[in-house]
Amino acid sequence: EARAVIAAARQADRPLGVDYCYRHLQGVSEMRNAILAGEVGEVFAVELVFHNAYGPDKPWFRDLQQAGGGCLMDLGTHLLDLALWCLDEPPIEHLESRLFANGRPLTPPLSVIEDFATLNIDLQGGTHLTLSCSWNLHAGCDAVIGARFYGTRGAFGLRNLEGSFYDFAVERMTGTSMQRLAGDMNTWGGRAILEWCDALGRGEGFDWEHSLAAVPELLDRAYGRACLELGENKRLGVSP
Repeated sequence: EARAVIAAARQADRPLGVDYCYRHLQGVSEMRNAILAGEVGEVFAVELVFHNAYGPDKPWFRDLQQAGGGCLMDLGTHLLDLALWCLDEPPIEHLESRLFANGRPLTPPLSVIEDFATLNIDLQGGTHLTLSCSWNLHAGCDAVIGARFYGTRGAFGLRNLEGSFYDFAVERMTGTSMQRLAGDMNTWGGRAILEWCDALGRGEGFDWEHSLAAVPELLDRAYGRACLELGENKRLGVSP
């Protein structure tokens, strides 16, 4: 489905917008540029967490045929995009996923929606990425959201403030010290659509093929769905 959207945007030569909202938070572009410039050394580990204590309030979210997936599709996708984008999208060498519904492990092919998921991903170049996400977890607050990039000379992090679903801080860590790059009323709402509208108004053409395809392909692998045209399931350690 993502490839069909990419093909349509490429043929029309129009900007393609996806609401990967955390790309547009204040301080995130600076964090990405610093990571890619090697300011914290070699990033060897990334920790991603997204727990929503309430879960979705619309029935279609919990319908596998309509939603395509559960908390991983709903929440985890945003942090996976952020991580791959900040690392310049290195290829995935190995992926393992565990999915749960009501505390019980699920096995592919799925017949119900998952409400808890974990991923362990080895990226080309040696970076190890972990993700944990959920709906209706006993989190002690509305939401627990975070992404940390650990390098050999420092680290960067994004985290939500006081359990908020909307307010975030972007920080740089060195040893026991922490420097805030952006925070307080750093909300993400509407920024992705505004950037897309600006690009459309400037007459920009299609320019987002690889970034758009990376996360849907990763999700298919995490759900145990075969990417037949890629022929990479065996190499990636993912069973169809």
